[in-house]
Amino acid sequence: PMEVMGLMLGEFVDAYTVTVVDVFAMPQSGTGVSVEAVDPVFQAKMLDMLRQTGRPEMVVGWYHSHPGFGCWLSGVDMNTQQSFEALSERAVAVVVDPIQSVKGKVVIDAFRLISPNLILANQEPRQTTSNVGHLAKPSIQAMIHGLNRNYYSLPISYRKNELEQQMLMNLHKTNWQHGLTLKDFHSHCEMNKGTLDSMLSLVKGYFKSTEEEDKMTKEQLAIKNVGKIDPKRHLEETVNSHMTENIGQVLGSMLHSVVF
Repeated sequence: PMEVMGLMLGEFVDAYTVTVVDVFAMPQSGTGVSVEAVDPVFQAKMLDMLRQTGRPEMVVGWYHSHPGFGCWLSGVDMNTQQSFEALSERAVAVVVDPIQSVKGKVVIDAFRLISPNLILANQEPRQTTSNVGHLAKPSIQAMIHGLNRNYYSLPISYRKNELEQQMLMNLHKTNWQHGLTLKDFHSHCEMNKGTLDSMLSLVKGYFKSTEEEDKMTKEQLAIKNVGKIDPKRHLEETVNSHMTENIGQVLGSMLHSVVF
């Protein structure tokens, strides 16, 4: 997947709160690990067209994606954010990881740069706020890439409606046809052979354990399987798994022979 970027529209509600109501993509040149805008006048043209359609929102920052490698700012990202903060010191950089977001929880974070002048003056760069919320625990990857040294994270909240939640939850699931996909017959036979060998050893272990149980007291029976493999339980699980795999393979073979 390629990185993408765009601008965020919204408003600065008060001294501490930024609301984002919409976004739009920009002409960009992206790879799997970086992205840059390629049309410097596009933003002005787009804002002018939005005003003509009754959209009075202003640009409050920019967003881009980090597909698969978490939320943090690279050197290129910090340079881009610096140009936005030159126009508005409260501009925000939002990073989203779409690969890690397919399990229902959106992986997203917002950042602002730390001014070197504030560091030299020994001043705290973050805004203090009485808003409800707290900073999320930073990832080690973000700390390595300059979090709390070159930029800091902001508390962020977002809304998802029911349909969006269902979409995110379904992205990483296999569909029903996946259960009817035929496996390679040779590898399936080898897997069955290995499973049967495993079941044979579990049966022998279960037979041996039942013989030992007849000679044990109640106290010894209570701790008999502590720290050991329970052959009965493993035998049940292996049989269930073996039956499920073979039923699916047989059913798929029948459907393939009838349909194709």
